[in-house]
Amino acid sequence: MKPFVLLATRAEDVPADEEYELFLRFTGLDERNLRRIRLEAGPLPSLDLDALSGIFVGGGPFNASDPIETKSPVQRRVESEFADLLGLVVPADFPFLGACYGIGTVGAHLGATIDRRFGEPISVVDVELSPAGAADPLLKGMPERFTAFVGHKEAIASLPPRATLLASSAGCPVQMFRVGSNVYATQFHPELDLDGIRTRIHAYAGYGYFAADELDPTLAAVRREPVTHTGTILRNFVERYAR
Repeated sequence: MKPFVLLATRAEDVPADEEYELFLRFTGLDERNLRRIRLEAGPLPSLDLDALSGIFVGGGPFNASDPIETKSPVQRRVESEFADLLGLVVPADFPFLGACYGIGTVGAHLGATIDRRFGEPISVVDVELSPAGAADPLLKGMPERFTAFVGHKEAIASLPPRATLLASSAGCPVQMFRVGSNVYATQFHPELDLDGIRTRIHAYAGYGYFAADELDPTLAAVRREPVTHTGTILRNFVERYAR
């Protein structure tokens, strides 16, 4: 089988390593078949799409909507590399699934408006599939309403051109979309479990996702309701595109 690649941007080793373990678990892949590239650690190497089955993008602390002068040199480099990569992926309709930060990269590439109107605090939200989502093969086996972990300061304000809406939540109208037949992005985290989001809450406590005195309420918010279905999306992606 040709390998999949996980493009990661987390500089903190504990949540970065746990993110990789979660992707391995929910995709069912092993380390030989899911290569991790930590973009915050160095430039993106050249990727031969013909030698890959597909690309995943994990989450991270970067915000596409931040003013350019506030972005670190690393963030500016990573954004430039994603722009170049998506310039190949989108025209080729190559299998791609970007989670959280990944939806910002695809949205920015397509010219979507990304701002802070539809940010969601770290929590569990109810997500509802659109009619197109209910019919999409990547969402096979998903209920029309399901719970998911979220936590993002910015979001896509409206569906980008050429994209198909697949899922929404009450607080965020674009939770998942598809471009073409094979390029996907989610605002929620399909890879997370309860332990994983607890790790991130502690790791990013000083990053502005919640106030200093809101740690305990934030930990309680992610226990509001079990999240049991979202990993299906990652398994479906592998089953559909492994070659």
